Amino acid sequence: MNNLMVEARGVKKSFGSLEILKGIDLQVERGSVTCLIGPSGSGKTTFLRCINHLEKINAGRLYVAGKLVGYEERNGRLYEMRERDTARSRLAAGMVFQRFNLFPHMTVLENIIEAPIQVLRRPRKEVIEEARALLDRVGLGHKGGAFPSELSGGQQQRVAIARALAMKPKLMLFDEPTSALDPELVGEVLDVMQKLAEQGMTMVVVTHELGFARQVSDQVVFMDQGVVVENGPPAQVLGAPRHERTQAFLSKVL
Repeated sequence: MNNLMVEARGVKKSFGSLEILKGIDLQVERGSVTCLIGPSGSGKTTFLRCINHLEKINAGRLYVAGKLVGYEERNGRLYEMRERDTARSRLAAGMVFQRFNLFPHMTVLENIIEAPIQVLRRPRKEVIEEARALLDRVGLGHKGGAFPSELSGGQQQRVAIARALAMKPKLMLFDEPTSALDPELVGEVLDVMQKLAEQGMTMVVVTHELGFARQVSDQVVFMDQGVVVENGPPAQVLGAPRHERTQAFLSKVL
């Protein structure tokens, strides 16, 4: 069995004439945590969105759990999947955004059960039981009847994590999940993410929280100007970076 959850080979992405990703080669092993770091505009979020085909790549190959993302390959050429098939394959990766994107008119519990019932057509009673267990898992078992406006930002982000987990993804993608939070609320979200990592969830995290990257990740990837400049274990990339550009970046943020 292929031990890779994500494999990028020469992935390129442009918006018009602006080339954002210039040939990304990267591997993420199953059960591992990969943190993407780098300056704003380096392509981190774009690459994350390509992993579950929220953005279509222009060149290269991108695999999740051994399967091409958004495309089928026939006779050496790529053909884009039908949207219905793409949507189905996208379920393999849960995504948590900077902004929580909860439905404001639904309670916390309703936010979590909506997709498993409507998209996966699962039995309502079973989904509700799992949703309550997920709320306990993120420390919000008492908030099922609350509305998002009644929660702090950290609580809303933990609900967003529970909502993503309700779809039983093989992979979790986090796009700067703490950047919209007040500093005192960051820790409660990172604690949930650390527990997920300890439980073996494969995670790819775009983050500026270098302490989290150092403590939790198996691989740190430094990106700049659409390329992977350096990647490796956190002790190496954060503690003894080899590339001058990595050194310069870390000297400003550490």
